Amino acid sequence: MVAVAPLETGPDELALTAALERADGIERVVLRFRVVRGQLSPPPEAEQLLAQLGPWIEREFEQTREAALKSIRTERKVLEIVFDHARPGPFQA
Repeated sequence: MVAVAPLETGPDELALTAALERADGIERVVLRFRVVRGQLSPPPEAEQLLAQLGPWIEREFEQTREAALKSIRTERKVLEIVFDHARPGPFQA
């Protein structure tokens, strides 16, 4: 997983666009993560955020990959995954 755009910071959240790529390079899927700032302390750099997301993506890889592909094919937009207080994902306290 690699960042494909700079980390976007807003007053309430961070957003990172990342790509998942197969080791053989045959398939690449882009998705966007939004994280409510309250979930993070202190706010990380893009590489740190990717490191926190990595284990979660590994556990949820197939579901995330399929959802990202479906979003691109049917909705013509990048899948956006939001982590907030209701859905903390890898940012549980």
